[in-house]
Amino acid sequence: MGRRKRGQDIDGVVLLDKPVGCSSNTALQRVRRAFDARKAGHTGSLDPLASGLLPVCLGEATKVSSYLLAADKTYRVTALHGTQTATGDREGDVVARSDVPMPDRGALEAILSGFLGPQQQIPPMYSALKKDGKRLYEHARAGETVEREPRDITVYEIRLMACDAETFTLETRVSSGTYIRTLVEDIAAAWGSVAHVGTLHRTAIGRLGAELGMTPLADIEARAADGGALDEWLLPLSVAVADWPKVVLDQTRAAAMNHGRAVDCPSDTANSETLCIEDEAGRMLGLGYIDDSGMLAPKRLFARPQR
Repeated sequence: MGRRKRGQDIDGVVLLDKPVGCSSNTALQRVRRAFDARKAGHTGSLDPLASGLLPVCLGEATKVSSYLLAADKTYRVTALHGTQTATGDREGDVVARSDVPMPDRGALEAILSGFLGPQQQIPPMYSALKKDGKRLYEHARAGETVEREPRDITVYEIRLMACDAETFTLETRVSSGTYIRTLVEDIAAAWGSVAHVGTLHRTAIGRLGAELGMTPLADIEARAADGGALDEWLLPLSVAVADWPKVVLDQTRAAAMNHGRAVDCPSDTANSETLCIEDEAGRMLGLGYIDDSGMLAPKRLFARPQR
């Protein structure tokens, strides 16, 4: 007798408000169990000490999760001034202190304006990037400091929301791969001081979250425990890719694409690395790209058409 499949074939995206103290993978598994979904994945992990938006992709939506990682991210962060920690957040041991006073609001806003735009950032030692076959945090926990290559990042927006003698709160939208812990340290260093992240809350990934909000994990689990329907929190896959270029195929081309074959491109096909492929009924068939011969080729096809 074959093994019974676990969970149901449920497709869609849940915009989860991850709580503090919970790892991204733990939150993911708790959502999967609440929905009784067979397959789940998330787009862009959050540290346990961070809260906020964690898009959980269920079923066929997991096939687009990796493509969402490159979207810009928006955070609200409160930094604690005067101490630097080994991890860059409140979890780490204090490694440096400073008595340099906090600038006044006008001076701090001027400093922040200097962080707008493209720049390079050195990743923190406490990160999951690999060096010499080991995660950087593994080196750090072993007491090792290794050289890290600077990475290109972009700070699109940065606003000072509040400040006093001991803290400053920012709202910032940054490119994927930006470390907010390092940004906070670099900002404090700009006036000769030190700081670390006290609280961090992600409010958006691309357009997700900013327009559609997010749902607390406790609400989802409470309703699931009561046997209530969770449908209102399961968004169609199209929400996650609403701003991606798309191409609509007629019935013949759609059938060929569903069999994994490349097809002639409609004349108005956008030139993009990844295209959403739809049929004439508005159903998403998968993701495609323009190959070297100018044909529309499949990249990831959905087992079940999506809305």
